[in-house]
Amino acid sequence: MVDASKPLLSPDELAALAEGIDGEGYNVDIPVRKHDLTSEDTSLGVNVASLDMINERFIRLFRLGMLELLRTSPRLNPVRVQIVRFGDYLKDLRPPPLSVNTIRMSPLRGQAMVIIEPSVIFSSLDSFFGGFGRGVSQLSPGRLFTPTETRIINLILQVFFRSMKEAWSPISPVEFDPVGSEINPQFAQIADENDRVVLSRFESEATGDSPAGFIDLVIPYVSLKPVRDLLRSRVQTGDGNDESDKVWRLQLTSAVDEASLRMHVRLGEVSVPLENLQSLQAGDLLYFKKPEHARAYVCGVPVYDVEVGALGQQVACRVVQALRPELVS
Repeated sequence: MVDASKPLLSPDELAALAEGIDGEGYNVDIPVRKHDLTSEDTSLGVNVASLDMINERFIRLFRLGMLELLRTSPRLNPVRVQIVRFGDYLKDLRPPPLSVNTIRMSPLRGQAMVIIEPSVIFSSLDSFFGGFGRGVSQLSPGRLFTPTETRIINLILQVFFRSMKEAWSPISPVEFDPVGSEINPQFAQIADENDRVVLSRFESEATGDSPAGFIDLVIPYVSLKPVRDLLRSRVQTGDGNDESDKVWRLQLTSAVDEASLRMHVRLGEVSVPLENLQSLQAGDLLYFKKPEHARAYVCGVPVYDVEVGALGQQVACRVVQALRPELVS
């Protein structure tokens, strides 16, 4: 319990405060730096170019997966990754219904969102049942997806998750877990209206009467914090089977094979006190236990156990066994 009759500050403390108020104030020599509390923290350093490379790899995998599972190969093209405010993104979307799927993308924090435009859904549905892949221009507002359409959506998501997981593998292992689905993106609040999100859009080409569609992957900007350092590094987009990769690998192997290395053989070791070492003279003997095998070193790294002998007029050594440096004490 605080006694209200007693002052909170002593007379000396009150005098010191009054002196500071009457004067110029405290810490007047410290430089001032402006800071806008309403601004977004963009210190995460997300490398958008790395995400673009991931998306290009994803497209190749996604087309193959769709052809195998749904008998269709949608002509999806990646659009350059954008960082936008979540509220602005929602305003630019087409009116519902849309297939809005909330997901968890471990190890990223929070929730992300995959939106599939109806034209992509109905084009895949038409191809699956032997049609020409025709989509739809517009659905009536509030229309729900039928069980058959929902099944096609789930198949598309299955291919999407598998392809995106493999595309991310050079950067970080990721896992996709569905959380929920909606037809109106306003109900999938993965971020606040003013929060930034990373938008990866994959647009389909319009064919005949079928309008162009899209599939969006929307990730909150702050969710990429655990992998920001990995995204700053260069991403390997090839699968290692390209002809240029094979030529480069052969040239590198050839160059490494011709490198010269200096190897020395250590017959044994002996520990001598400094005092005895300083008193050694010509003719003195040093006794030590000879190991079973001598050891060969390359650049200070043990690589072989060897037997030392002679071959004609040359001193030689014969390899007994190769060593694993990490296991040599």
